[in-house]
Amino acid sequence: MDRPLYFDAFLRPMVWGGRRLADVRGKRLPGEGPYGESWEISDHASHSSRIDCGPLAGLTLRDLMRQRRSELLGAAAARYETFPLLVKLLDANDWLSVQVHPDDEKVRTLWPGEGGKTEAWFVLAATPASRIYAGLKPGVDEAALREALRRGHVADCLHSFAPRPGDCLFLKAGTVHAVGGGVLLAEVQQTSDATFRLFDWNRVDAQGRARLLHVEQALACIDWQQGPVEPVRVPGFEEPPAGKTERRKLVDCSYFTLEYLLSGEPVCCGVRGRLQILTIVRGVGRLVSGGSEEELAPGQTWLLPASVGEACLKPRAGLGVLLSTLPS
Repeated sequence: MDRPLYFDAFLRPMVWGGRRLADVRGKRLPGEGPYGESWEISDHASHSSRIDCGPLAGLTLRDLMRQRRSELLGAAAARYETFPLLVKLLDANDWLSVQVHPDDEKVRTLWPGEGGKTEAWFVLAATPASRIYAGLKPGVDEAALREALRRGHVADCLHSFAPRPGDCLFLKAGTVHAVGGGVLLAEVQQTSDATFRLFDWNRVDAQGRARLLHVEQALACIDWQQGPVEPVRVPGFEEPPAGKTERRKLVDCSYFTLEYLLSGEPVCCGVRGRLQILTIVRGVGRLVSGGSEEELAPGQTWLLPASVGEACLKPRAGLGVLLSTLPS
């Protein structure tokens, strides 16, 4: 594999979604219903991303992991049977439930066959009324949270803040969290769809029925030592780059690293032997690598296999890129 890979997106209808993924991705959404997630890169059992164009068009990420894993992952190939990262775009038009993801240990008993789910969010857009809940307030223990569940006032136990474009939030497995009210996000996470709903804002459908909750499983997953979680803010995210290049590390954990690269001038980003995923969050330009030249636009996610080597970003209007990769 000597060139960047681009995959078909997998759109997921969600009751809390909207229609703004069309704005982020620059493509029309099917039908008229709400869509909450666009899986841009996935090797999950429920969906394996398919290459959209180029010599490998039609192959899935699962195919590459079976047949060309060393080219894809480099030295990390021996560590993974499944591609370890799942990259999404989210439209939290309405409120997601208050939820918890299991870690690698808890998932073995609570959801056999799934993986742990540590994730990071990067805010692309938010309304003045938007809110993110992340982590328990100081002093909240299981008894206090159970009492809040009984009263239907779970938000009283959760730390919250008003998100702004350019905020990055690291949510390790076991962190209680929720988001909503018009937030657009890019997400990088472990390959997992394991989610336990703790609380759903007392919502019911037209027939008066509430969504299924997983209270005991969620409580069993919570990291009770995890206090309030604050975002890392990228300063000047929406300002013109003015010909400068900046790199800021946002997340460095045992599952992935995440950086923000801002560039108004040509810059190299690829490294031979190391896989890298590029999510374009602002601006336009070109990606030059392996004899190919690809047009870049907001909402795109490109995968640079470890075998590709050096890649160059050539901005035309100030590129902002999320760079995610595996730990070395």
